[in-house]
Amino acid sequence: MLRGVPGLLLPSRSTMLATLWLVSLSLPTVGAHILISCAYKSVCLRALLTGNDVVLKCDHPKALWYFSSIWGEDPSLLSSMPNARRLPGGSLQLTNPQPSQTGFYHCQSNDATLLVGYELDFQDASDLHITHKGLHQKTLGNETLHLGGQIVIFTHWEPWQDCNRCGEPGERKRLGYCYVQEPLEKPMPCWLYLRETNRPYSRMRPELQVEACHVPCDRGKEVNQPYFVFDIYQPGKLTNSMWLTCPLASIYRPVTWEADDTLLTWQSQLSGEALNTFLDPSTGGRQLQVFRAAIYRCFVQQEFMAQFNPKSSPEALEAQRDGSGARPQVAPEILWWKAGSVLTGLKLALLAGTLLALAGLMLRFCRPSQGAKRDCVVLVK
Repeated sequence: MLRGVPGLLLPSRSTMLATLWLVSLSLPTVGAHILISCAYKSVCLRALLTGNDVVLKCDHPKALWYFSSIWGEDPSLLSSMPNARRLPGGSLQLTNPQPSQTGFYHCQSNDATLLVGYELDFQDASDLHITHKGLHQKTLGNETLHLGGQIVIFTHWEPWQDCNRCGEPGERKRLGYCYVQEPLEKPMPCWLYLRETNRPYSRMRPELQVEACHVPCDRGKEVNQPYFVFDIYQPGKLTNSMWLTCPLASIYRPVTWEADDTLLTWQSQLSGEALNTFLDPSTGGRQLQVFRAAIYRCFVQQEFMAQFNPKSSPEALEAQRDGSGARPQVAPEILWWKAGSVLTGLKLALLAGTLLALAGLMLRFCRPSQGAKRDCVVLVK
């Protein structure tokens, strides 16, 4: 149930954001992906991380997508891949991609003309080597191997992402991918280079590096923005932890969390000081594991995205009323947002139509940027 405070209609940008968020309640991957593009009739080479959604751009409404793996198999129509979905405009969304999906993706028209192609290396995010500059931790060094010739394995670093906070100290991260280079040849992502070779090398790991940052706030940025508040069940003795997921967050975007207004940092976690929370490196902090009841807030690209309020489970409340005092056993799956359980039974078509209509009529939401006064909330239950 959506409850708002009567007021003015949202600005157009906020209305679009609200629409996206409402739809994302039923489609959690909407907006949480990175968009990969390539020039028309070109083939682009790219390393990415597993478990983090991507969209491959192809501007052709009747596009056909084919995939061939690094093992040299014949191209197959992607309708057989369960986590691949062609979007209405022709682009392709890959949800939770895995290392086995490393290979060549090509988009073609009905007459078999290549529109765009992508050679993708999905490197294992669960094997990330994470370091923090403030702790003087070392990134992976180069390594030389002899595979019929001398090659160098090294980390190709992406640019630093934006600082995850403004107006006060924050952190920023950058991703590094495993690459291989032969003398006088262009570098290639590791698994695209090795292809059929299944021999493992310990150096073949992606990286995540973090450093402190401090940037001013953009005064021209909108302050009043929509955000959501979720009820979550408190961890108990039998379920002593739970995972929270920040809507629209991604390893490819700046994200930060607060617990009872206290900033949760990578530096604290990597130094062993954080005892009650755990930022998941494989999602870049999109998911947070919590071990105690608190009010948790997440921010994406310095904007307040969601708040999670602790609440006793219905079974615990019933036990208290009965006076038994026994703590009930709660299945882990009911520890997720209450919003998810409410929307599960809705049909997608009805949901999308209804939510889009609601978004156009939504009354005032307030979502302040970090550092701004919080004076209004909207609850999703």
